[in-house]
Amino acid sequence: MVISRFADTVVRGFETVGDRVSETLFEPVIRLGVTGLARSGKTVFITSLVANLIDRGRMPGLVAAQEGRIEAAFLQPQPDDTVPRFDYETHLGALKAHPPHWPESTRAISELRLSLRVRPSGLLSGLQGPRVVHLDIVDYPGEWLLDLALLDKSYAEWSAETLARLASRDEAAEYVALAQGEDGTARLEEARAQALTRAFTLYLEKARDAGFYDVTPGRFLLPGDLAGSPVLTFAPLPEPDRIPRRSLWREMERRFDAYKAQVVKPFFRDHFARIDRQVVLVDVLGAIHKGPRAVEDMRGAMADILGAFRPGRNALLTRLLRGQRVEKILFAATKADHLHHTQHPRLTAIIGALTQQARERARFAGATTEALAIAALRATTEEVRNHDGQALNCVRGTLLESGRQAAFHPGILPEDPGQLLGAARAGAQSWLDADYQVMNFAPAPLTLKPGEGPPHIRLDRAAQFLIGDRL
Repeated sequence: MVISRFADTVVRGFETVGDRVSETLFEPVIRLGVTGLARSGKTVFITSLVANLIDRGRMPGLVAAQEGRIEAAFLQPQPDDTVPRFDYETHLGALKAHPPHWPESTRAISELRLSLRVRPSGLLSGLQGPRVVHLDIVDYPGEWLLDLALLDKSYAEWSAETLARLASRDEAAEYVALAQGEDGTARLEEARAQALTRAFTLYLEKARDAGFYDVTPGRFLLPGDLAGSPVLTFAPLPEPDRIPRRSLWREMERRFDAYKAQVVKPFFRDHFARIDRQVVLVDVLGAIHKGPRAVEDMRGAMADILGAFRPGRNALLTRLLRGQRVEKILFAATKADHLHHTQHPRLTAIIGALTQQARERARFAGATTEALAIAALRATTEEVRNHDGQALNCVRGTLLESGRQAAFHPGILPEDPGQLLGAARAGAQSWLDADYQVMNFAPAPLTLKPGEGPPHIRLDRAAQFLIGDRL
């Protein structure tokens, strides 16, 4: 049995190296990871990116498209047979419907392969014919990414850190009281373990809605087919002085370790460790609307997310022998269409400042990073309105809740991002001199000319940064 497992491991290793040699020398593969925390727009980003790569009339910022070197783009079966396919056609259908509606959000990992036939540029253009470049897009929840930090922690460490963090949060008061009153040395009763887990999961849901981003374990919020299983039935508890066998604490500890071994590690090994380009979508405007506490929590989450990557340059031998590294990371502030274009540079500056620590660490390791303000699908138009003798730059769109048209002025973002981040780091409870509003807009009806993808803001620049060098 041991020899069989060893032989199987060796064979898989040779197959992996062979696949990488083929990909590197013949039909290159760009494995693009797309992630972000809840409601950051991952599904719409992927749908619009694919649609705009197939019909490239709105992609002048993608150099290969602007030069006309992309001869064709077509969908193919993804290479990973055990990963669900990203349901591109259904999601695009939702945006094209009458009336249009936002597609279902990411609940689990999915994948899509888009193949592009590209003519070379420069000196090689007259010597070589077109080649095929495969873009494998891997969509996964950002909450799963934050779970990678659990791999370096014991159950005791995680419990102590989590309970200390929850002690100052109103959303956690009910669970903290429940946990403090629990006897971890008592014999395990499954009903009790499930009650603790339900209470802890309820806290995670409240924390996410309140604007907190440290909502781990991530599978508690997105359990999929693991819902109700023992591997998702644990919660943080105060560590007792003695820990008997078959006690509640001991079983919680065992299940925490099983979660790391059977849920987190396979995700890292089978999917995350194979990504070489990454986009992290961030709902900066939503965090600003929720207040300084949410902005500071988001800044910490961005640093934690970057800590999960293995950033660096992918030399040929590095890819063949030691596995891929994340070469490029884009931090994108979504929903830029909720602001007038005159404020987009300020939104870009804020996402740049929010992710500065994370991007500096990546650059030190040899990766290239960028920060952008984007809208993968433009849902608004711009207009100027007079109010009390003052001209206000507004955006107009269809309100998601009521379905009526409305013009909206969200407030003026500060020119210096430090005004926001300083208040957030100082623990301010609210913004002192401003009130930032956020409206939820429905997608605008799509009327597309032949050769045009959905309207967007800077999606072409995002694509150029992420894949332009490989085209």
